[in-house]
Amino acid sequence: MFARILRGEIPAEVLHEDEHCLAFLDVTPQAPTHFLVIPKREIATLSDATPQDEGLLGHLLVTAANVAKQLGVDEDGSRIVINNGAGAGQTVFHLHVHVLAGRTLAWPPG
Repeated sequence: MFARILRGEIPAEVLHEDEHCLAFLDVTPQAPTHFLVIPKREIATLSDATPQDEGLLGHLLVTAANVAKQLGVDEDGSRIVINNGAGAGQTVFHLHVHVLAGRTLAWPPG
């Protein structure tokens, strides 16, 4: 599904795009603010990342923080989540970073 969003076949409300990643609103938000940051290069899970992906992984997190700032949700806090594999709740097997904000988030999450 994310590959189709990257190709423009599925519409998305894009918040940020650069040569490495795309950030867009989640279509089934779990918080008042819920967006995803995905790499343009497909990596199925975090476990599939290699040492060569280190810079890209850092870029995804920095982008998540910057988009949260742009949306004005950084000061009250946000939760950054990467589900790694089906047992952790990953349903789309293209690595993605969830950013949730805009309400108090309970702990533990699961």
